[in-house]
Formats: sequence, structure tokens, C-alpha cells
Amino acid sequence: MDGGVITFLLAILIVAVLVFLAIVLTGKHGYVFNKEVYQTRFLEIENHLKKDNPASFVTTVIDSDKLLDKALMEMGISGKTMGDRLKKCEGRFSNINAVWRAHKLRNAIAHESDLEISYKQAFNALAIYKQALKDLGAI
Repeated sequence: MDGGVITFLLAILIVAVLVFLAIVLTGKHGYVFNKEVYQTRFLEIENHLKKDNPASFVTTVIDSDKLLDKALMEMGISGKTMGDRLKKCEGRFSNINAVWRAHKLRNAIAHESDLEISYKQAFNALAIYKQALKDLGAI
């Protein structure tokens, strides 16, 4: 083989490897979760939500938020707070605005002692967190 052809083939191989690494390292699913752990925990949270138990509305939102935050930290997304981590997640979620709404509801629950939320709010937040975890590949 001609030396130029070998150099050309090596260059193509190197570029292919670099492109592959770039895709793996920057892709949504670069991290592999233990789905069984996340699915089991999320199912526990889902089953805890009861229409006739307003206390379950609050714990469902808080626990779902914690589970998503755990996934973000496990992925290595840095930040002092979940809000800081969410700011670094542009493009990872199918609806980042919905995730922010659910997280803001969690913050309102945590910081406003007299806040009461409805079953519908908790149910909707739960659905948002579920989709976010699916988007990350955790469930």
C-alpha cells in the first residue's frame, strides 16, 4: 500500500474515534443508571400518593424531587443545589420548563409553611418528575 493511503486511513480512523467519544461523553444517555433501583423507588413514591391523604401530596412532590436530584448528582452534574444542577441540564429533558415548575412547587412546599397543594398539583408534578427520570434514562 502507498504511504499516503495508509496516512489517509489512519486519519479517518482517528476522526471516527474522536467523533464516537464526543457522542458518548456529551450524549443524554452517557451515564448508565441502575434502572431497577430508580423504578422501584419511583413506584413506591407513586403508590404513596392518595387522593384522601393531603399529607401524601406534599411528600410525593418532595420525594420525587429528591429522586431526580439524586439522578443528577449520580450523573456527575455539579452544583450546590438542585437548581444549580438544573441550569446545567439544557437539552437533557423533553420539557425543562415543566421540570422547573415542579421543582419550584417543591421549593414552595419547603419554604412556605402554610402552603397547601391539591391532589392534581401533586399528580401533575409526579408525572413531570417521571418524564424527567425517563429522559435521563433512570427509569
